[in-house]
Amino acid sequence: MEHYVERVVDLTEQDANQIFNIGVEEARARLQSGQPEAVRGIHGSFALVARDGKTVRMARSLDRPMRYFLAKRQEGPVLVVAPRIDAIYAWLKSEGLEHQFHPSYSRMVPAHYIVELQLIGCPDPDPTYTRFFAPAAGSLPADLDEIGKTYIGALAEEISQWLQRLPQQEPIGVCFSGGIDSGSVFLSTYFMLQRLGISPSRLKAFVLDLGRGPDMEQARAFLDALGLGLFLEPIEVNAAALNTDETIRIVEDYKSLDVESATMAVALCRGIRERYADWKYLLDGDGGDENLKDYPIEENPELTIRSVVNNPMLYQEGWGVGKIKHSLTYSGGLSRSYTRTYAPARHFGFSGFSPYTRPDVVAVAEAIPFIQLTGYSVEKLYTLKGEIVSRGIAAVTGMKMPVFPKRRFQHGAISKDSLASRLPWRETEYRNKFLSLYQ
Repeated sequence: MEHYVERVVDLTEQDANQIFNIGVEEARARLQSGQPEAVRGIHGSFALVARDGKTVRMARSLDRPMRYFLAKRQEGPVLVVAPRIDAIYAWLKSEGLEHQFHPSYSRMVPAHYIVELQLIGCPDPDPTYTRFFAPAAGSLPADLDEIGKTYIGALAEEISQWLQRLPQQEPIGVCFSGGIDSGSVFLSTYFMLQRLGISPSRLKAFVLDLGRGPDMEQARAFLDALGLGLFLEPIEVNAAALNTDETIRIVEDYKSLDVESATMAVALCRGIRERYADWKYLLDGDGGDENLKDYPIEENPELTIRSVVNNPMLYQEGWGVGKIKHSLTYSGGLSRSYTRTYAPARHFGFSGFSPYTRPDVVAVAEAIPFIQLTGYSVEKLYTLKGEIVSRGIAAVTGMKMPVFPKRRFQHGAISKDSLASRLPWRETEYRNKFLSLYQ
């Protein structure tokens, strides 16, 4: 019988793990056990690999991209695990194995699942998926005040845990637009700093200003309404510097809306870095739209109000593992598109944090009785987020948060006409640009 020597190459960014309640080795041991409840008990941000003989298990939180590729060698298979496609490719090149590679052959670990793989050589094994995060749906009462208090209470607790782990005196930035998500993150952070006895002078609200974008005025109006205008710091960037080729290299994806959003994130992160050489910690509100199902349904012909409110974590995970539309290469939903936030921050040396992606916050969102509150009305769904978050901010912080209409990041930093002229490409062109990196 042929003897295989299997190998696992772990290129995950261990310094990016932010686990609040246990050490990384204990977290890895929990993953190695394969018990979903043990992995669910890991609090924080993580991307982990654990091996038990020929069995390898991988798991990640929603805010950490994680990919793998199984290569063949004469002596046995080698599993390469990394946060990026180009990191996998670079390692394969160093071993003379790049001829086996194509970016579509790489696999993304879907958030909220333990992915188990057997290193048994040829033929390639199919992975198995075990969900470790399965929040109950619709279990909260249909009381907007109670929902808001519970939701923002969970958000504030996640921010509190994060703040207490930061080095003393380190400045804290919020990627800010004055919208519901970044606004609630900023106000919750401001409130928790005071509660923890930490000076709010460490805090800044960074708003991207590419010229004639509506976010600048909105951000100023938001903070001035609360007497907090001194925290606002515009980051002015020349729109001519926007470069989607660079964005695609950084985020390794080609979905048009995500490329547009990530291009703004690249501009903002570069602008902060050029102004502050040593700044490290940034918060943002990514995940808030997904949690409260706040995307324009009419822009996606695949969706109806019923599919949105009846499919658990649709916007966080896409159509789900095992479904026809689930992409093995890219996962789905925010599980896929979080690279638009993570990759630019990481590229410019920041440690990012999106409290809306944390399971305890997502679990509250999933417990909202959307069907009962909306009666399948699209208009009611669109107003729900502002009602819930503003009531929650009032209950938790005592502040009256301004609520403005929803606007995407890329539509707030620059006018729509200017955006269309600066980023004119369609998804097929973006896809071709990405694939050209490996030709």
